[in-house]
Amino acid sequence: MTVRPASQIVPVAQRTALILRELARIVVGKDETLKLALACMIARGHLLIEDIPGVGKSTLAQALASVLGLKYARIQFTSDLLPADVLGVSIYDERTQAFRFHAGPIFHAVVLADEINRAPPKSQSALLEAMEERQVSIDGQTRKLPEPFFVIATQNPVEQIGAYPLPESQLDRFLMALELGYPDAAAERELLAGGDRRAKIAELAPLTDAATLVDWQREAAALHVAPALLDYVQALLAASRGHASGAGTADTGARRGLSPRAGLMLLNAARAWAIVGGRPMVLPEDVQAVFPAVAGHRLAGGARAGALAAQSLLRAVPLP
Repeated sequence: MTVRPASQIVPVAQRTALILRELARIVVGKDETLKLALACMIARGHLLIEDIPGVGKSTLAQALASVLGLKYARIQFTSDLLPADVLGVSIYDERTQAFRFHAGPIFHAVVLADEINRAPPKSQSALLEAMEERQVSIDGQTRKLPEPFFVIATQNPVEQIGAYPLPESQLDRFLMALELGYPDAAAERELLAGGDRRAKIAELAPLTDAATLVDWQREAAALHVAPALLDYVQALLAASRGHASGAGTADTGARRGLSPRAGLMLLNAARAWAIVGGRPMVLPEDVQAVFPAVAGHRLAGGARAGALAAQSLLRAVPLP
């Protein structure tokens, strides 16, 4: 694989910088989180945000769709949600004497699965094929989802009443898991003085479109990764398995090791982070920047515990 010329990468970095600046007007004081969310989309991944209600999870999803010029749908996950409410349903049309398919909200470019762990596992699993295969099978027919396709799921902490923990198989479908957290004092003061930020989303002008985003995804996938960096990623994977089994020398808090697929996702995320930063190849710093978000929910339960486990692994594995 050849190194892409820097002249082809910098324009992407300039445009993504504008996008992040617009998003920062809506989601205040969370610049790193916004950059990770955008990198997640460029890496063709899906995003899980775990936090308490009221910190801006849904606002982030809606603002991201608006500034990228993508069609957006929100699915409120509740205890009575059915898979058909997500995927769609075929209804008999008396005029045509045939069944007609009515597409569900999953057929949008950006889908917000709000409070996903409020719904029972059967409804949660309706997202699995869509997220992994980017298609759904209904009534024996396979239907393609739009490109790009991006799921942002929010979940409340599992200790809250009425929450169903997500199974590991579904957690693995998410490229990244983030925690927004409370804003700092300055950001909170800006929020209080500026009023409801969700009302300002309508003022956002699209700064790109679906076709351009797909081009960025292709450019990111072609970014060069040096063999030494592959060695570093492999060392992180091996260390996670050793610590999860108790064979490591340091306590990272990891309960399970990272799979080979997690390693591939880590590289995809690092490539996207590099292209947002205007770099023509992936550096170790790019891997380190995305590692907690990519690995945390695969190492331990909960966004905060997982991020701590990932940081411990980064400290335990030397740079190449």
